[in-house]
Parts: sequence; structure tokens; C-alpha cells
Amino acid sequence: MKLDLQWDELAPLWNRNDFGAVHDWLGARWNHLIQERPDGQADQDAKFLQGLAFAALAFHFTQHHNQEGAALLAQDALDVLAGYLPAYHGVAVAPILDTLNTLAPLLAGLEPEAECPMNPFVCNKFSYQAQE
Repeated sequence: MKLDLQWDELAPLWNRNDFGAVHDWLGARWNHLIQERPDGQADQDAKFLQGLAFAALAFHFTQHHNQEGAALLAQDALDVLAGYLPAYHGVAVAPILDTLNTLAPLLAGLEPEAECPMNPFVCNKFSYQAQE
């Protein structure tokens, strides 16, 4: 079963820093995948969406004074998304990993409710190529 996601719906949310909405968008599609595919949560496409959701939550949490959650999810995202380099289903994974690799060391040792260590928070744009 081909993964047919409308990245053009997700990209504007990501690029305007609306990571709560990004997480919701990804979560709805992840939930559908794990119910429809025989491998469930072990499905490669589901794991990819979960890795993107981990990144989105890390970016959201760090901006909303949850540095402990941001650090945990940044590491989870790094662990998952590294297996999808350089791109997966048209999504450029390297720019997302670059932002995570910049953020993760800044989170180390912060108080759980500290300010975001990147002020202003800037992440690489969501980059994709439409799949045919």
C-alpha cells in the first residue's frame, strides 16, 4: 500500500511554527496507518510519521517551557529519523535532523521549565518533493 500524504498540507503548518497542529496532522494519519496496515506500529511509514511527530513535539515543547519533554522527544526523533536519510516519500529528512542536532545539546542541563534555548526559535523549513 502506497503512502499517499499531502505534504502540501503539512508544510505550511511546519513552516509557520505551528507544531501543535503539525503533531495533530501527523497523529491522525499515523493512527489511520497503524489500523489499516498489517504491521501496525511496526510499519515503516508509521514509524516515519511517528519520528516526524516526535520532532514536532520536541519543537513545540521547547517553546512552551517543557525542556525535559523536548529533550526526550528530540532524542526519540533523532533515533527514528536517522533511519530515513536522506529523504523518505519525498520529505527531506536531513534538514529536520539538522535542527534537532542543533537543539538537542542546547537542552542538556536546562531546568525543566526554562525558556527556549533558541531565541527566537528557528527550524529548517519542511522540504518535500511531490511523489508521483
